[in-house]
Amino acid sequence: MIYTLTLNPSVDYIVETGEIVLGTLNRTSHETKLPGGKGINVSRVLRSLGVESKATGFLGGFTGKYVEEFLNREGVYTGFVKVEEDTRINIKLKAGKETEINARGPEISFLAIGLLKEQMQQLGKGDFLILAGSIPSSMPQTIYQDIVQVCKGTGAEVIIDAEGDLLKTVLGYQPFLIKPNHHELGQFFDREISGVADAIQYGKKLVEAGAKNVIVSLAEKGAVYINETDAFHASVPQGEVKSSVGAGDSMVAGFLAQYLKTGDTKEAFRFSVASGSATAFSIGLCTPEKIETLLPEVKIQDYQ
Repeated sequence: MIYTLTLNPSVDYIVETGEIVLGTLNRTSHETKLPGGKGINVSRVLRSLGVESKATGFLGGFTGKYVEEFLNREGVYTGFVKVEEDTRINIKLKAGKETEINARGPEISFLAIGLLKEQMQQLGKGDFLILAGSIPSSMPQTIYQDIVQVCKGTGAEVIIDAEGDLLKTVLGYQPFLIKPNHHELGQFFDREISGVADAIQYGKKLVEAGAKNVIVSLAEKGAVYINETDAFHASVPQGEVKSSVGAGDSMVAGFLAQYLKTGDTKEAFRFSVASGSATAFSIGLCTPEKIETLLPEVKIQDYQ
């Protein structure tokens, strides 16, 4: 089974309106509510691709109930630890330029963290856990490392999509996949990643440090994939970028779904890039139909 972990989920309230005039009444032209969080996005994309997963993390209050019911309607299994305070609401305001107002989120007790760790201890060989996103300030900053240690002991594979500082604490545990973007890779090594050659060079260093598979996204320059024996560069399809939200999460879901289906890392990488592009070219997350349309445009080059 695949498990996704979102430590600080949200209800994303997407509001479209005209020009905002402060101090007056403003009206919306369109509104959308969606469950938010990187791990949740991965679960939703996996479900659309016919792959079962269980979304975990912390939920609370009426907003938490909304997130859980939404995911269940889409066919995503859930196993969230319940907390007392409400799951946060994040406002995405589209009025010319896009403005985001992200809430802090609920306080997470030591008891709730303990319950989550107990849940992680139930994972075993053949299971995958996807750790995605930042750690809330109210939680111990070692939580990812603690959970990865648990999974190392049970035999579960771990996939990590997080910022550079978090990666440093978990590389030694040999994660199955990590997916930094070029900015995060540069932060990790304290240098600017200017192109494909740089990304592959420093991606190889992540493999040497313990990662089994590495994908580095390079925006319009495509993406690179590195493991112990291979290095590939993928071009990205041409299209209008409508929203980058969820694109990286879609890459993770696409890679894992195709890898579990074929066992072929090169084809899994191609599918990953098509999945990320399909989300970037959409309002919302990718669909299987959109991915299949873009797949032929993803050109893979060996880069040894």
